[in-house]
Amino acid sequence: MRVAVVHDWLYTIGGAERVLQAILQCYPDADVFCLFDFLTPEDRAKIGIRSTQSSFLQTLPFVRRSHRPFLPLLPLAIEQLDLSAYDLIISSSYAVAKGVITGPDQVHVSYVHSPIRYAWDLQHTYLARNTNAITTFFARPLLHYLRMWDTRTAHGPDLLIANSHFVARRIRKIYGRDAKVIYPPVDLSNGETQASERGHFLAASRLVPYKNIDAIVRAFADLPDEQLIVAGDGPEAKRLRAIATPNVSFAGFVSDQRMRELMGTAHAFIFAAEEDFGIISVEAQSEGTPVLALGRGGSCETVVNGQTGLFFDEPTPEAIAATVRQFRSQAQQFSAADCRDHASRFSAERFRRDLRACVTEAIAKYRASVTGYIPREKFLMEGG
Repeated sequence: MRVAVVHDWLYTIGGAERVLQAILQCYPDADVFCLFDFLTPEDRAKIGIRSTQSSFLQTLPFVRRSHRPFLPLLPLAIEQLDLSAYDLIISSSYAVAKGVITGPDQVHVSYVHSPIRYAWDLQHTYLARNTNAITTFFARPLLHYLRMWDTRTAHGPDLLIANSHFVARRIRKIYGRDAKVIYPPVDLSNGETQASERGHFLAASRLVPYKNIDAIVRAFADLPDEQLIVAGDGPEAKRLRAIATPNVSFAGFVSDQRMRELMGTAHAFIFAAEEDFGIISVEAQSEGTPVLALGRGGSCETVVNGQTGLFFDEPTPEAIAATVRQFRSQAQQFSAADCRDHASRFSAERFRRDLRACVTEAIAKYRASVTGYIPREKFLMEGG
Protein backbone atom coordinates (compact mmCIF):
# COMPACT_ATOMS: atom_id res chain seq x y z
CA MET A 1 0.00 0.00 0.00
CA ARG A 2 1.44 3.34 -1.07
CA VAL A 3 0.81 6.12 1.45
CA ALA A 4 0.84 9.89 0.96
CA VAL A 5 0.68 12.41 3.79
CA VAL A 6 -0.54 15.93 2.91
CA HIS A 7 0.23 18.90 5.17
CA ASP A 8 -0.82 22.49 4.48
CA TRP A 9 2.62 24.13 4.57
CA LEU A 10 5.96 23.85 6.30
CA TYR A 11 7.91 26.86 7.56
CA THR A 12 8.10 26.32 11.34
CA ILE A 13 7.60 23.55 13.88
CA GLY A 14 4.41 23.98 15.89
CA GLY A 15 1.58 21.83 17.19
CA ALA A 16 0.41 20.77 13.71
CA GLU A 17 3.94 19.70 12.80
CA ARG A 18 4.07 17.52 15.92
CA VAL A 19 0.96 15.78 14.64
CA LEU A 20 2.68 15.35 11.27
CA GLN A 21 5.68 13.85 13.05
CA ALA A 22 3.47 11.31 14.84
CA ILE A 23 1.68 10.42 11.58
CA LEU A 24 5.03 9.74 9.93
CA GLN A 25 6.05 7.56 12.87
CA CYS A 26 3.01 5.42 12.03
CA TYR A 27 3.75 5.45 8.29
CA PRO A 28 7.50 6.07 7.93
CA ASP A 29 7.59 5.20 4.21
CA ALA A 30 4.93 7.76 3.30
CA ASP A 31 5.64 10.51 0.80
CA VAL A 32 4.96 14.03 2.08
CA PHE A 33 3.12 16.67 0.05
CA CYS A 34 2.53 20.34 0.96
CA LEU A 35 1.82 23.72 -0.58
CA PHE A 36 5.33 24.99 0.20
CA ASP A 37 8.26 23.89 2.33
CA PHE A 38 10.79 26.32 3.79
CA LEU A 39 12.02 24.17 6.68
CA THR A 40 15.72 23.70 7.28
CA PRO A 41 17.15 20.19 6.75
CA GLU A 42 17.56 19.94 10.54
CA ASP A 43 13.88 20.70 11.17
CA ARG A 44 12.80 18.22 8.49
CA ALA A 45 14.90 15.58 10.20
CA LYS A 46 13.25 16.36 13.56
CA ILE A 47 9.82 15.74 12.06
CA GLY A 48 10.97 12.64 10.19
CA ILE A 49 10.59 14.03 6.66
CA ARG A 50 12.97 12.65 4.05
CA SER A 51 11.77 15.02 1.31
CA THR A 52 8.61 16.85 0.25
CA GLN A 53 6.74 17.44 -2.96
CA SER A 54 5.32 20.97 -3.05
CA SER A 55 2.90 22.95 -5.21
CA PHE A 56 3.61 25.77 -7.66
CA LEU A 57 3.44 28.21 -4.73
CA GLN A 58 6.95 27.09 -3.76
CA THR A 59 8.43 29.01 -6.69
CA LEU A 60 6.40 32.22 -6.41
CA PRO A 61 8.17 35.37 -5.14
CA PHE A 62 7.60 36.59 -1.57
CA VAL A 63 5.83 33.39 -0.40
CA ARG A 64 8.63 32.81 2.07
CA ARG A 65 8.04 36.28 3.54
CA SER A 66 4.24 35.94 3.88
CA HIS A 67 1.75 33.49 2.41
CA ARG A 68 -1.38 35.50 3.28
CA PRO A 69 -1.42 37.52 0.04
CA PHE A 70 -1.60 34.19 -1.80
CA LEU A 71 -4.74 33.05 0.06
CA PRO A 72 -6.91 33.08 -3.13
CA LEU A 73 -4.51 30.57 -4.72
CA LEU A 74 -4.49 28.01 -1.89
CA PRO A 75 -7.53 25.95 -3.08
CA LEU A 76 -6.16 25.86 -6.65
CA ALA A 77 -2.68 24.90 -5.46
CA ILE A 78 -3.80 22.03 -3.21
CA GLU A 79 -5.92 20.60 -6.05
CA GLN A 80 -2.89 20.46 -8.34
CA LEU A 81 -1.03 17.95 -6.16
CA ASP A 82 -1.10 14.64 -8.04
CA LEU A 83 -1.87 11.82 -5.60
CA SER A 84 -3.23 9.36 -8.17
CA ALA A 85 -0.44 6.82 -7.51
CA TYR A 86 -1.35 6.33 -3.82
CA ASP A 87 -3.73 3.92 -2.10
CA LEU A 88 -4.00 5.76 1.23
CA ILE A 89 -3.93 9.52 1.73
CA ILE A 90 -3.72 11.05 5.20
CA SER A 91 -4.15 14.82 5.30
CA SER A 92 -3.17 16.99 8.25
CA SER A 93 -5.38 20.00 7.66
CA TYR A 94 -5.83 23.37 9.35
CA ALA A 95 -6.46 25.23 6.10
CA VAL A 96 -6.85 23.45 2.76
CA ALA A 97 -5.02 20.09 2.93
CA LYS A 98 -8.25 18.10 3.21
CA GLY A 99 -9.22 19.45 -0.24
CA VAL A 100 -6.74 17.30 -2.18
CA ILE A 101 -8.38 15.46 -5.06
CA THR A 102 -8.71 11.71 -4.57
CA GLY A 103 -10.45 8.98 -6.56
CA PRO A 104 -13.03 6.33 -5.62
CA ASP A 105 -10.33 3.66 -5.28
CA GLN A 106 -8.32 5.67 -2.77
CA VAL A 107 -8.89 5.93 0.98
CA HIS A 108 -8.58 9.47 2.36
CA VAL A 109 -8.42 10.05 6.12
CA SER A 110 -8.25 13.71 7.16
CA TYR A 111 -7.02 14.86 10.58
CA VAL A 112 -8.68 18.28 10.94
CA HIS A 113 -6.98 20.63 13.39
CA SER A 114 -9.77 23.11 12.70
CA PRO A 115 -11.95 24.31 9.84
CA ILE A 116 -10.52 27.53 8.40
CA ARG A 117 -11.27 29.74 11.39
CA TYR A 118 -10.77 33.10 9.68
CA ALA A 119 -13.30 32.10 7.01
CA TRP A 120 -15.94 30.83 9.44
CA ASP A 121 -16.79 31.79 13.03
CA LEU A 122 -13.81 34.14 13.45
CA GLN A 123 -14.39 36.01 10.20
CA HIS A 124 -15.73 39.14 11.90
CA THR A 125 -12.89 39.16 14.42
CA TYR A 126 -10.24 38.97 11.70
CA LEU A 127 -11.93 41.64 9.59
CA ALA A 128 -12.29 43.96 12.59
CA ARG A 129 -8.52 43.83 13.15
CA ASN A 130 -7.87 44.95 9.58
CA THR A 131 -8.13 48.74 9.44
CA ASN A 132 -7.53 48.95 5.68
CA ALA A 133 -10.97 49.49 4.10
CA ILE A 134 -9.83 48.38 0.62
CA THR A 135 -8.37 45.12 1.92
CA THR A 136 -11.53 44.44 3.92
CA PHE A 137 -13.72 45.12 0.88
CA PHE A 138 -11.94 42.45 -1.19
CA ALA A 139 -11.55 40.06 1.75
CA ARG A 140 -15.29 39.57 2.21
CA PRO A 141 -16.02 37.95 -1.20
CA LEU A 142 -12.78 35.98 -0.94
CA LEU A 143 -13.80 34.50 2.40
CA HIS A 144 -17.24 33.73 0.95
CA TYR A 145 -15.56 31.79 -1.85
CA LEU A 146 -13.36 29.96 0.66
CA ARG A 147 -16.42 28.91 2.66
CA MET A 148 -18.08 27.44 -0.43
CA TRP A 149 -14.91 25.60 -1.44
CA ASP A 150 -14.29 24.42 2.13
CA THR A 151 -17.80 22.99 2.45
CA ARG A 152 -17.65 21.21 -0.90
CA THR A 153 -14.29 19.58 -0.23
CA ALA A 154 -15.35 18.47 3.28
CA HIS A 155 -17.16 15.54 1.65
CA GLY A 156 -14.02 14.22 -0.06
CA PRO A 157 -12.37 12.39 2.86
CA ASP A 158 -13.70 8.96 3.78
CA LEU A 159 -13.12 9.74 7.45
CA LEU A 160 -12.73 13.01 9.35
CA ILE A 161 -10.78 13.07 12.61
CA ALA A 162 -10.98 16.10 14.92
CA ASN A 163 -8.31 17.08 17.43
CA SER A 164 -10.92 17.74 20.16
CA HIS A 165 -14.65 17.48 20.81
CA PHE A 166 -14.75 21.27 20.46
CA VAL A 167 -13.48 20.99 16.88
CA ALA A 168 -15.78 18.01 16.22
CA ARG A 169 -18.75 20.25 17.10
CA ARG A 170 -17.48 22.89 14.69
CA ILE A 171 -17.09 20.24 11.97
CA ARG A 172 -20.64 19.04 12.55
CA LYS A 173 -22.00 22.61 12.44
CA ILE A 174 -20.03 23.70 9.38
CA TYR A 175 -19.72 20.53 7.27
CA GLY A 176 -22.69 18.52 8.51
CA ARG A 177 -20.42 15.51 9.14
CA ASP A 178 -19.50 13.56 12.24
CA ALA A 179 -15.83 13.27 13.15
CA LYS A 180 -13.88 10.87 15.32
CA VAL A 181 -11.86 12.56 18.07
CA ILE A 182 -8.18 11.83 18.55
CA TYR A 183 -6.37 14.29 20.80
CA PRO A 184 -3.04 15.45 19.35
CA PRO A 185 0.22 13.98 20.69
CA VAL A 186 1.85 15.85 23.54
CA ASP A 187 5.51 15.64 24.56
CA LEU A 188 5.06 14.71 28.18
CA SER A 189 7.59 15.42 30.92
CA ASN A 190 10.75 13.34 30.91
CA GLY A 191 10.99 13.75 34.69
CA GLU A 192 14.17 15.85 34.57
CA THR A 193 12.51 18.97 36.01
CA GLN A 194 12.42 18.76 39.80
CA ALA A 195 10.56 21.70 41.29
CA SER A 196 12.22 22.25 44.66
CA GLU A 197 10.45 25.59 44.98
CA ARG A 198 7.77 27.30 42.93
CA GLY A 199 8.17 31.06 42.78
CA HIS A 200 6.25 32.54 39.86
CA PHE A 201 3.27 32.26 37.54
CA LEU A 202 3.93 31.55 33.86
CA ALA A 203 2.31 32.58 30.58
CA ALA A 204 3.83 31.36 27.33
CA SER A 205 2.80 31.66 23.70
CA ARG A 206 3.47 33.58 20.54
CA LEU A 207 2.77 37.21 21.47
CA VAL A 208 -0.19 37.91 19.17
CA PRO A 209 -3.53 39.53 20.08
CA TYR A 210 -5.79 36.47 20.19
CA LYS A 211 -3.61 34.79 22.82
CA ASN A 212 -4.83 37.48 25.30
CA ILE A 213 -1.41 37.88 26.95
CA ASP A 214 -2.34 41.55 27.33
CA ALA A 215 -5.08 40.62 29.83
CA ILE A 216 -2.70 38.41 31.81
CA VAL A 217 -0.04 41.13 32.04
CA ARG A 218 -2.61 43.72 33.14
CA ALA A 219 -4.01 41.31 35.75
CA PHE A 220 -0.67 41.28 37.57
CA ALA A 221 -0.79 45.06 37.98
CA ASP A 222 -3.49 44.21 40.53
CA LEU A 223 -1.34 41.42 42.05
CA PRO A 224 1.79 43.26 43.21
CA ASP A 225 2.88 40.46 45.53
CA GLU A 226 2.92 37.86 42.73
CA GLN A 227 5.53 37.36 40.02
CA LEU A 228 4.70 36.64 36.37
CA ILE A 229 7.10 35.41 33.69
CA VAL A 230 6.02 35.73 30.05
CA ALA A 231 7.84 33.43 27.63
CA GLY A 232 7.59 33.87 23.87
CA ASP A 233 8.02 36.51 21.22
CA GLY A 234 5.90 38.16 18.55
CA PRO A 235 4.52 41.45 17.23
CA GLU A 236 2.91 42.33 20.59
CA ALA A 237 6.18 42.08 22.55
CA LYS A 238 7.13 45.77 22.56
CA ARG A 239 3.66 46.96 23.57
CA LEU A 240 3.35 44.35 26.33
CA ARG A 241 6.69 45.34 27.82
CA ALA A 242 5.53 48.97 27.86
CA ILE A 243 2.40 48.23 29.91
CA ALA A 244 3.99 45.70 32.29
CA THR A 245 4.46 46.45 35.97
CA PRO A 246 7.76 45.62 37.78
CA ASN A 247 6.47 42.21 38.91
CA VAL A 248 6.20 41.05 35.28
CA SER A 249 9.32 39.87 33.42
CA PHE A 250 9.77 38.73 29.82
CA ALA A 251 11.92 35.74 28.93
CA GLY A 252 11.56 36.10 25.16
CA PHE A 253 11.87 33.02 22.99
CA VAL A 254 13.18 30.12 25.06
CA SER A 255 14.39 26.60 24.27
CA ASP A 256 12.18 23.58 24.93
CA GLN A 257 14.34 22.65 27.91
CA ARG A 258 14.13 26.13 29.42
CA MET A 259 10.37 26.18 28.86
CA ARG A 260 10.02 22.95 30.81
CA GLU A 261 12.09 24.43 33.63
CA LEU A 262 9.85 27.50 33.76
CA MET A 263 6.77 25.27 33.79
CA GLY A 264 8.13 23.01 36.51
CA THR A 265 8.96 25.87 38.85
CA ALA A 266 5.69 27.83 38.37
CA HIS A 267 2.84 28.01 40.85
CA ALA A 268 0.50 27.71 37.85
CA PHE A 269 0.44 28.17 34.10
CA ILE A 270 -2.01 30.84 32.85
CA PHE A 271 -3.74 30.23 29.51
CA ALA A 272 -6.19 32.90 28.34
CA ALA A 273 -6.81 31.98 24.68
CA GLU A 274 -9.76 30.10 23.24
CA GLU A 275 -7.89 27.34 21.44
CA ASP A 276 -9.06 24.29 19.56
CA PHE A 277 -6.95 22.14 21.89
CA GLY A 278 -4.01 23.89 23.58
CA ILE A 279 -1.01 21.55 23.70
CA ILE A 280 1.07 23.83 25.89
CA SER A 281 -1.35 23.64 28.83
CA VAL A 282 -1.08 19.83 28.78
CA GLU A 283 2.71 20.10 28.71
CA ALA A 284 2.53 22.28 31.84
CA GLN A 285 0.35 19.70 33.61
CA SER A 286 2.81 16.96 32.68
CA GLU A 287 5.39 18.94 34.68
CA GLY A 288 3.04 18.79 37.67
CA THR A 289 1.86 22.39 37.27
CA PRO A 290 -1.85 23.36 37.51
CA VAL A 291 -3.38 25.50 34.76
CA LEU A 292 -5.55 28.60 35.15
CA ALA A 293 -7.43 28.73 31.85
CA LEU A 294 -10.22 30.45 29.99
CA GLY A 295 -13.13 28.03 30.34
CA ARG A 296 -13.85 27.76 26.63
CA GLY A 297 -12.74 25.67 23.67
CA GLY A 298 -10.20 22.91 24.07
CA SER A 299 -9.28 23.89 27.62
CA CYS A 300 -12.58 22.37 28.80
CA GLU A 301 -11.14 19.01 27.66
CA THR A 302 -7.53 19.42 28.76
CA VAL A 303 -8.01 20.91 32.25
CA VAL A 304 -10.09 19.41 35.06
CA ASN A 305 -11.62 22.38 36.86
CA GLY A 306 -10.91 22.17 40.59
CA GLN A 307 -8.47 19.27 40.20
CA THR A 308 -5.74 20.15 37.70
CA GLY A 309 -6.58 23.84 37.48
CA LEU A 310 -9.24 26.52 37.57
CA PHE A 311 -11.32 28.23 34.89
CA PHE A 312 -12.11 31.92 34.50
CA ASP A 313 -15.16 32.96 32.48
CA GLU A 314 -13.79 35.93 30.54
CA PRO A 315 -10.28 36.83 29.28
CA THR A 316 -10.20 40.05 31.30
CA PRO A 317 -7.60 41.30 33.81
CA GLU A 318 -10.22 41.32 36.56
CA ALA A 319 -11.30 37.70 35.97
CA ILE A 320 -7.71 36.47 35.74
CA ALA A 321 -6.62 38.31 38.89
CA ALA A 322 -9.61 36.90 40.81
CA THR A 323 -8.74 33.37 39.67
CA VAL A 324 -5.11 33.78 40.74
CA ARG A 325 -6.29 34.83 44.21
CA GLN A 326 -8.71 31.89 44.36
CA PHE A 327 -5.93 29.52 43.32
CA ARG A 328 -3.57 30.84 46.00
CA SER A 329 -6.26 30.35 48.66
CA GLN A 330 -6.93 26.77 47.49
CA ALA A 331 -3.40 25.76 46.46
CA GLN A 332 -3.33 22.78 48.83
CA GLN A 333 -6.07 20.99 46.85
CA PHE A 334 -3.94 20.77 43.68
CA SER A 335 -1.32 18.04 43.50
CA ALA A 336 1.48 17.55 40.99
CA ALA A 337 0.57 13.85 40.79
CA ASP A 338 -3.00 14.62 39.68
CA CYS A 339 -1.72 16.99 37.01
CA ARG A 340 0.78 14.47 35.66
CA ASP A 341 -1.75 11.65 35.71
CA HIS A 342 -4.26 13.70 33.73
CA ALA A 343 -1.62 14.78 31.18
CA SER A 344 -0.70 11.13 30.53
CA ARG A 345 -4.02 10.72 28.65
CA PHE A 346 -2.57 12.80 25.81
CA SER A 347 0.62 10.85 25.10
CA ALA A 348 2.10 10.41 21.62
CA GLU A 349 1.84 6.63 22.02
CA ARG A 350 -1.92 6.93 22.55
CA PHE A 351 -2.22 9.14 19.45
CA ARG A 352 -0.36 6.64 17.25
CA ARG A 353 -2.44 3.73 18.52
CA ASP A 354 -5.76 5.53 17.93
CA LEU A 355 -4.72 6.83 14.51
CA ARG A 356 -3.73 3.38 13.28
CA ALA A 357 -7.06 1.99 14.51
CA CYS A 358 -9.04 4.69 12.67
CA VAL A 359 -7.10 4.20 9.44
CA THR A 360 -7.54 0.43 9.64
CA GLU A 361 -11.28 0.91 10.13
CA ALA A 362 -11.51 3.26 7.14
CA ILE A 363 -9.66 0.78 4.91
CA ALA A 364 -11.90 -2.07 6.07
CA LYS A 365 -15.03 -0.05 5.24
CA TYR A 366 -13.66 0.76 1.80
CA ARG A 367 -12.89 -2.89 1.09
CA ALA A 368 -16.33 -3.94 2.28
CA SER A 369 -17.96 -1.38 -0.02
CA VAL A 370 -15.94 -2.64 -2.99
CA THR A 371 -16.51 -6.37 -2.45
CA GLY A 372 -19.96 -6.19 -0.91
CA TYR A 373 -18.66 -8.38 1.91
CA ILE A 374 -20.50 -8.00 5.21
CA PRO A 375 -18.81 -9.43 8.35
CA ARG A 376 -20.80 -12.31 9.86
CA GLU A 377 -21.38 -10.41 13.13
CA LYS A 378 -22.89 -7.41 11.34
CA PHE A 379 -24.94 -9.72 9.08
CA LEU A 380 -26.50 -11.41 12.11
CA MET A 381 -27.12 -8.08 13.89
CA GLU A 382 -29.01 -6.79 10.85
CA GLY A 383 -31.29 -9.82 10.89
CA GLY A 384 -29.62 -11.84 8.15
